[in-house]
Amino acid sequence: MPELIFPGPEGRLEGRYHPQPGKPDAPIAIVLHPHPQYGGTMNNRVVYNLHYAFHKLGFTVMRFNFRGVGRSQGEFDQGIGELSDAASALDYLQAMNPDSKHCWVAGFSFGAWIGMQLLMRRPEITGFISVAPPANMYDFSFLAPCPSSGLIVNGTADRVAPPKDTHTLVGKLREQKGITVTHEEIEGADHFFRDEEAHMQPMIALVQSYVRRRLTESSR
Repeated sequence: MPELIFPGPEGRLEGRYHPQPGKPDAPIAIVLHPHPQYGGTMNNRVVYNLHYAFHKLGFTVMRFNFRGVGRSQGEFDQGIGELSDAASALDYLQAMNPDSKHCWVAGFSFGAWIGMQLLMRRPEITGFISVAPPANMYDFSFLAPCPSSGLIVNGTADRVAPPKDTHTLVGKLREQKGITVTHEEIEGADHFFRDEEAHMQPMIALVQSYVRRRLTESSR
């Protein structure tokens, strides 16, 4: 069943889970949604499309609602509790897929910020996707050093998380040794990649080609 209720730090959390049938060693990924106080849920278009992009690449995938969203219990906790929720979700996903060799985290906007923090806590994460990380609103200096390689993608017309702040973040991360941060921009896209054909589909295609390439490489 794709619908899922699993235990979180502050009560039950609601999720959607899509395994790869007959593939116990399939790579796993969790996808994190944007800000709960601005309408962010696991059914956000970007989150939904990222979820199925990973599934099409052969991943067992899970997305979920942070505390206080949908049927998830608890209330918004400024990112601190949400990071704990993400850790619980990853614990649950790993417990259900103990033979998986690869673990990825993807996040959009606020979810990208949470995902990057999760990266710092969980050395087993082998790759990340950060879509429109709000580097103007949140401090990303905890990424020192950033433990694994990943993709940062944003739109050139993003007014919520301006491109110049994303460029600064990418520049700092690229100074670090041992990892490779790939940065891609979607020309004309806003924060939400509203135009399906011009912005959303090219963004998802970029993510898929990046993840596909990484899966064939052995490096982090």
